[in-house]
This record gives sequence, C-alpha cells and structure tokens, in this order.
Amino acid sequence: MKQSTEYLGFAPNVTDFMAKAPEQASTDDTLLVKKPAAWFLGGFHAFLRPYLRRHFHSIAIDRATHPSPDFARGTPLIIYANHPSWWDPLIAHFLHRTLFPERHFFAPIDADALEQYSVFEKLGFYGVKLSSASGAAAFLKNSVSILNQPDSAIWMTPEGRFADVRDHGAELMPGLSHLCKRTDDAIALPLALEYAFWDERLPVCLISLGTPIRTADHPDWSKPDWAKHLAGGLRNAQTHLSRLTISRSSEPFDNLLSGARGGGWVYDSCRRVKAMLTGKKFRASHGGQFQ
Repeated sequence: MKQSTEYLGFAPNVTDFMAKAPEQASTDDTLLVKKPAAWFLGGFHAFLRPYLRRHFHSIAIDRATHPSPDFARGTPLIIYANHPSWWDPLIAHFLHRTLFPERHFFAPIDADALEQYSVFEKLGFYGVKLSSASGAAAFLKNSVSILNQPDSAIWMTPEGRFADVRDHGAELMPGLSHLCKRTDDAIALPLALEYAFWDERLPVCLISLGTPIRTADHPDWSKPDWAKHLAGGLRNAQTHLSRLTISRSSEPFDNLLSGARGGGWVYDSCRRVKAMLTGKKFRASHGGQFQ
C-alpha cells in the first residue's frame, strides 16, 4: 500500500515545468475523472465498517473541529492529511462517507500502483504519472476538472511518504500548492491523523481538522506562499491533536465508530463465565474510554 499512496512527489524537472505553466485554471465544467458507481461504493462500505470495527477500538474526531452538515456547502474541498500509516486510504474513505456523505470522493494515486490495484479506480482514485511533465500537467488538468464540481472532494497525503506524526520537518510535495494556486474557488482543509494504543487491546484512530483556507480569498498568494500556509495549517493541526492524544482522554472527541473491546474471544469467554458464576456483571472493556 505504500506505493499506492505516495503521490505528488514530482521530480525536479517536473516541478520546474509546473512553475512555468500558465496560472489560469480551466473554466470547463467537464469532469475528466470517472465518478465511482454508487452501488459499488455502497458494497465497499458495507465491508469497510465491520472491517474497521474488528481492527480499531474507536475512530473519533476532535469535537471542536467536527464539521457541521452544511460545512462548505457548494464549494469543492481539498482535504490534505499527514501520512502515518497503511490504514490512511481506508480511514479517508470512512471519514469521507461519515463527514461529507453528499460529496464525491476522489484521490490521486501513482499510475503504476493504480494499474496494479485497478479496484481503486472504482473507489474514486485516479492515476498520476509522477516522473514526467505530461503527467504533472494531466494531474493539474484532471484535478481542476474535479474541483470545478461543487460537490467534490479530493483527498491527498502530500508528505509523499509514510511519516511519524511528530516529524514536521519535511516539506510538503509541490502538487498541492500548485493545485491551490490554479483553482478559482475551493477550500483546502488540513486533517491530522494519529493511531494510538490507550487502554484497550486495539488502537484508537484520532482525527482533528485544521483551519480551512479558501483559494478565492488569496488570489495574490504565490506558490511559495501557498506552500508555507498549507504546511503551517497541517502542522498546527498535528500539534493540537498530539496534545489531545497525550492526554489519553476520550472526552474531547466525538466517537464516529465503536469497535471491538476486550482481550479477544477466548479470553473474554472465560471472563464472561467467571462473571456469571460469581454473579458479577461482565464488562468487556478494560478502560473507560469511549463508553
């Protein structure tokens, strides 16, 4: 899965090409990337939710950043996140379905990986040729066509590699800032992710959204300006989430998905029998988080 999520890592000559490309975004409303079929997405999420329940104790979002149902209604989203884990694409799909159910999900992916994992195309992923100028131009053209649709959302991990949540030193790959510069009106929304083990056998997945930036509000920002503000927004969201994670309290979070509890089927069966024989109430959880 690592290769499949390392996108926007343009080679230096490609970055130079993008810097010299015209600034005008396309005004054509034609969508150049195929939308996922609703029936296929429904089947996928019927599998995904129980799959995540088996592997996580909880998936939860910082309540202070939980978006309202009408958040950015009528404006396309660019949701860009840090990239700590193999789980990130599946978590992104779950979060999209949960937080932005009326929007269409899209995400760029390395074209070679998409050819290897062709099922991703049915889930809204579209291929990017990372090493050529024509691939960079196609990425911008396809992405802008998506953002010309007001009910769309593009999900990205612009770190371009797996990175520890405390590693804030690396610059974000340039594709994101180039896209924001070329988009007339979209909202760039940073999303911080952490996976932590608290009181239970299974980990929790914690999310916090950062401060949104609307491209229409900053027509004079250069690409370096965009790069600075986008990176700052993501790192601030990560720093805030790290403080909540260290506190080891579920109180600031809204639980989006309750997963498995306890120590496993065999161990919990023994505990259940013991509780029954001693007249005590069986309690699968080992701690008090997300009750």
